[in-house]
Amino acid sequence: MERLTRRKVRVGSVVSDKMTKTVVVRVERLVQHPRLKRTVRRFKKYKVHDENETCRVGDVVSIMETRPLSKEKRWRVVEVLKRQD
Repeated sequence: MERLTRRKVRVGSVVSDKMTKTVVVRVERLVQHPRLKRTVRRFKKYKVHDENETCRVGDVVSIMETRPLSKEKRWRVVEVLKRQD
């Protein structure tokens, strides 16, 4: 059953899986430079909860915002979209 609340969803790639039940996901977004009017890539890294520890470095995953799970973890893995071979 889908909830009425709108949670943020992002797609990014896993850059680290060294922690227990936690992965670091790098999300890319495109923004227009205010003066140059040119498209620029911006990146942000999120610490994401991975309950089953299924994600590996290089995987493309979908993440969803959730309640605070630790000091820096506020996201969880929804699904693995593409596996790194």
